[in-house]
Amino acid sequence: MTSICVVDAEGGMILEAKAVSDPADIGEVLAGIGGTFERVGFEAGPLSKWLYNGLTSAGLPAVCIEARHAKAAMVAMNRNKNDRNDARSLAQLIRSGWFKAVHVKSTESQEMRTLLMSREFFVNKLRNHENEIRGLLRPFGLKVGRVAARDFDTRVRELIVGYPNLELCMSALLRGRAEMQAQLAELHRALLRLTANDELCRRFMTIPGVGPVTALASKATIDDPCRFRRSSDVGAHLGLTPRQYQSGETDVRGRISRSGDAFTRTALFTAAMSCSPVPGSGPRSEPGA
Repeated sequence: MTSICVVDAEGGMILEAKAVSDPADIGEVLAGIGGTFERVGFEAGPLSKWLYNGLTSAGLPAVCIEARHAKAAMVAMNRNKNDRNDARSLAQLIRSGWFKAVHVKSTESQEMRTLLMSREFFVNKLRNHENEIRGLLRPFGLKVGRVAARDFDTRVRELIVGYPNLELCMSALLRGRAEMQAQLAELHRALLRLTANDELCRRFMTIPGVGPVTALASKATIDDPCRFRRSSDVGAHLGLTPRQYQSGETDVRGRISRSGDAFTRTALFTAAMSCSPVPGSGPRSEPGA
């Protein structure tokens, strides 16, 4: 359920209600009030894109509010946190205009992001899966050691010869690993097809160190370049610019802020490091490669 609060230009309460967290149901409640809305705002979250598209399709001036700004306002206005008080605080915040609107990405960019995150999920789970196998074998004095991914299965089966119970357990785990590898390969092929057919991604991959993952992650994150006033704003958006604390004679610049999309920031950082490797280290690859 979603708590709804409607206020007038002076902050007077017009309506308080609850509706199912669906843009159609919320729109129906708002339509029952009549009149014209200046803004219909909600806090950024997992349902932001769905709510934004549904409300704008219904002709409502929807706006998505940056979550940290919304939290600060809600904490300042109400000591007791509940959905009703949060809705009241958001209504006053939206009325005053003292908020930062969040860009709601296009469906195309969201689908690219889903492909990247699905692939990354299998990359991480495969690593965890292999580490689990290593950990289960270690108490028996069986060490897999450093081995290429293609030789991992063979190495494990060599170690468990003569251990019937281990053969049963490891065979099941290795079959699961093989299936995850197959699904990862399918998603990676889809990613390669997508970047190969995209002019912007192909152009981006001409930069040394930038591969398909980094190129697609950057495009999906930026979405609409026109929303940035200056090119330097992109670095700040991704958390690649230093934090600053200034007060009177104090002016401290710290580490990078690390705000924004962590996956894209890591991909860009890895691409930059691959262009200027540390002396004595080998070549670096894209995250999840």
